[in-house]
This record gives sequence, C-alpha cells and structure tokens, in this order.
Amino acid sequence: MIAGDGDKGSDTGRHFLKQWIAEDVAAGRTGGTVVTRFPPEPNGYIHIGHAKAICIDFGMAREFGGRCNLRMDDTNPSKESDEYAESIKKDIRWLGFDWGEGFYSAANLFEQMYEIAERLIEGGHAYVCELTQEQWKEYRGAPTSPGRESPFRNRSAAESLDLFRRMRAGEFADGTLCLRAKIDMASPNIHFRDPVLYRIMRVPHYHTGDKWCIYPMYDFAHPIEDAFEGVTHSMCTLEFEVHRPLYDWVVDRMDEMGLLVVRNGVKIRPQQREFARLNLSYTVMSKRKLLQLVEERRVSGWDDPRMPTVCGLRRRGYTPEAIRDFCERIGVSKYESQTDVALLEYCLRDDLNRRALRRMAVLDPIKVVIDNWPADKVENVAALNNPEDPDAGTRLVPFGRELFIEREDFMEVPSKKFFRVTPGQEVRLRAACLFTCTHVVKDAEGRAVEVHGTYDPDSKGGNAADGRKIKGTIHWVSAAHAVPLEVRLYDRLFTVPDPMGDDTKDFLEFLNEDSLRKITAHAEPALAEAATGQIFQFERVGYFCADTVDSRPGAPVFNRTVTLKDSWAKVGNKQ
Repeated sequence: MIAGDGDKGSDTGRHFLKQWIAEDVAAGRTGGTVVTRFPPEPNGYIHIGHAKAICIDFGMAREFGGRCNLRMDDTNPSKESDEYAESIKKDIRWLGFDWGEGFYSAANLFEQMYEIAERLIEGGHAYVCELTQEQWKEYRGAPTSPGRESPFRNRSAAESLDLFRRMRAGEFADGTLCLRAKIDMASPNIHFRDPVLYRIMRVPHYHTGDKWCIYPMYDFAHPIEDAFEGVTHSMCTLEFEVHRPLYDWVVDRMDEMGLLVVRNGVKIRPQQREFARLNLSYTVMSKRKLLQLVEERRVSGWDDPRMPTVCGLRRRGYTPEAIRDFCERIGVSKYESQTDVALLEYCLRDDLNRRALRRMAVLDPIKVVIDNWPADKVENVAALNNPEDPDAGTRLVPFGRELFIEREDFMEVPSKKFFRVTPGQEVRLRAACLFTCTHVVKDAEGRAVEVHGTYDPDSKGGNAADGRKIKGTIHWVSAAHAVPLEVRLYDRLFTVPDPMGDDTKDFLEFLNEDSLRKITAHAEPALAEAATGQIFQFERVGYFCADTVDSRPGAPVFNRTVTLKDSWAKVGNKQ
C-alpha cells in the first residue's frame, strides 16, 4: 500500500516485471491475489538503492491490487539488531508505504526451516560436510570446469541426520561442519554446486537469543519464506540471478513435501525475477562501505545528511514524493548503469519549488547603506511566501536604512551582463524598492566593506512608477533585524562520479573534503522560529531544512538540501 499518489502507477512504461505479473494474473496462477515482498536484512540502514526496490515491490503489488509484505531476513545474527529493524520500518513508512498485517521475520520460521532441512537429509537431498571453507573452494572448482564431490557427499542419510541434530545441540565448534544441498557438482553455475544450507554460528540472535547455534543461509531461507507467505512474485536485484536455480530447487522440494500455500484452489509457486540495481553517481551503495564511513567517523552517523541512506536524505530535507518520483523516472530494466545524482536533485527541486516557503537569508554578507532612507525609519514590506502557490499568501519583512546583501551580488567593475549592484546601475531589492549604488567604502587592503546608494521613493514593492524595466533583482536582509543562523553547506560526498570504479585506489581517497562547510548566515526574523524538519527556499540561494537533530527552539540549524541549480554540471564538463 502507498499513501498520497492516487492512482498513479509506479512506472509509466509497461516494463518486463509488469508484463510478467500481468501474464500470471491472466493465466490464473496467483490465486486471485498478487503478493510481493520487500526482504531487507536488518544489518544496516536502508539507502536510496533500497528505495528503488521498495517502490518496485510495493508499487507492483498496488498496481495489481495485491499486497506487499515486509520481511526481516535475519539469518545472520552477527550483524543484525533491533535498531536496524526499527529504522527500516520507520524509513519505509516515511517513503509512503504500508505493509498492513504482512510483517514477517525469518527467525519466526527457524523451526520450520530446520524441519525442512531434516526432510531434505532423509530424502537424500542434503548431507553434512566436514570440509573446511578453504578445502571447499578447491573442491567446488571453477566456472569453466566441474567440481569434485566432497568425500562426505555419499554418507548415509542416518549419519548426516545424526550429525545435523548434534550440530543443533551445540556439540561441534563453529566452522567445523555444515549442511550442504546435494545437487550438481558439474553445473556451470558454481552456486548450484552443493551450496551450504546451514552453518554453525554461536552468536545470539537479536530475537531468539541463544536458542540457536546453527543458522540457515539466506539462499535457503529466502524461498522458504516466500513459499510460506504465499508470495507470487519475488523481485530482487541482478546479482541474485545466478542464485535463481537454487531458489527454484528449494521451491521444488517444498512442493514435493506438500508445503506450498493453496489460495482459492490454486497452488502458489513463488517465482523470482531480477532487475538492475540503482547505481548513483558521487556516492557508494555498499552497506559495508557505508558502515566503514560511519565507524571511521568520516561522517557523523548513518543519518549524516551527506549519506545516501533514507534517514540521511530525510534529515537533509529530501521529501518522499521526490524520491518516489525519482524512482519512477529511472524506470526498471535488466541493464546495469549509473544514474546521475543530478536527476535525483532535479526531482527534489521540482517538488520543493511547489511547496517550500520562501525566505531571505544572506550567506556571505556585505553591508548596504541607503543614504536617502531615514536612519530611524523601519518599514514592513510584504513578500510572497511562494509565487508557485497562490494560497501561500505573504509575510511582512522589516526593511531599514542598512541592509545585508550577498557579496557576489556586488561588483565594482562589472563583467558583461552583470545586472546586480554596481555603481550607477539600478537594481530591484526584492519586494521593497529600487536601489542605485553611488559609491563604495573600502578597508585598508582595498576590499569593499560597505556599499552606499539611494533608493527611488516611487518604487514601492520594487516596481518603478513609470514602468521602466529593471533587469536585476536581489535578496537582502535588514541589518538591524537580521538573526544569525548556523548553516551547513552540504555537498556531494565524493569528488568523482564512481568512487568504486578505480581498483587501484581506496574509495576513501575520493572523499570530498569540502562536502561540509559551516557558516553563520544573516536571515530575516521569521527563520528563527522554523520548526525542525521544515524546509524553505532561501531566495536565490537554495533549499534549506531545519536540522532534526541539532536545532533548538528559537535557534534552528539549517542544512542545505539542494542548490537552486546543478552547480556540478560545469565542473563535470571541465573534468
């Protein structure tokens, strides 16, 4: 289920996953209900790549009037925790999706999985192997040549069953024995050569505690979970394509055991199909690499606004609508490619342009003095809250003799087509009046520190009484009323589009040292009362979000969400 998108589909095209599901529905293979699932491992925080999978899994269920389950595939307790599981739930809900009653956990099926493993042993489909991991690599062989059978492959079912039960009882050390499927050591697919189904691991599980010292492998647990949940369509990323034969093998064995769900008279046989994962430029998508960034304190945590995690994007000011729009735009295919992060930023700008309130803030100030404005006069001028939203109304902004403007909006010797503040040139002060620079005050080093000029008394609201056209409009803040704000200027975390693409270098060598700069901005008074998480457009500067962690009542800290333009486009062209 999804909130807030009406009948809009998850993808505008009829991609191969839709065709696959539509054909099964038409053939009556779903028992009247399409069931999908999103199966994260609770060993880290989900990121923008998972968001794509979430949109596909939940989107396809919605497209066909079905349901999508949320399942924690918690089969590796050494890396899993409740913290990660709860964060995943929170992020999925924030993205706009709801699994209803369909929440599951692999741990809840550990007993059933164990019983299935025993039945596989009894049926001659599995055996306990004593080869070490290094020995197994040798026996398994290479993709271009067949492997060799384990010397334990043909031990009796009774002996394997006894050893397996003793494994569960904790009689053997970690890594000494494992349970393998007996399939095909000559298969060209190396993952089909007697893969491991169970291993010994004396690690407490975050849900089951010390009950288990053996745990199923993901490739064994996943199809069992799909089958018991009545999942009709299991969609995953391309790296699992070579694992599909094992998925089908496990489902076949469950079918032989009579364990498949029957819905409305139809036996539900789960099927797996794969799509290309999301590779986003200027970041990394490996949870292992992201964990390294956190553990080495390269970032402040999983929710650092530079991280591609959903919680990091949320803290930076991204909206679920923008992320869903992005996932829809990139579409679904079977071909690996890299998506430019500029597209994600475009989707965000498109969303925020319609909803974000406008405010004025100056990040790099230079003082302006209006010489013909009375020193003690303060006037409140009406400024639009959002010109894209006719219902947003206006706000009153104090205006006085001394202002702050952006230093880059002043140029004593202007370049060609510079229409902002320069001696003798008239410019519009947003919502206030027209201003003409007359002279400049400089410090001992010759650096401009104060701009002087006059305003046109007949230019109320910034419009000339005689209708003359003014090319330049700039924002400003009254110096007497400006409130200081901590502003964090976040940028891309890496300096190259593909930090993992150069095998000769550590990806950390490409970290962007300027990915975070902290400054004090001068802002109109209304920004001091911003609520945490509230997003504004700082006029002519960019979109900024009041930080959800470090902001305090009356003292918000603002994160730059995204610039108004893709400032990296020129950099990329130069490179």
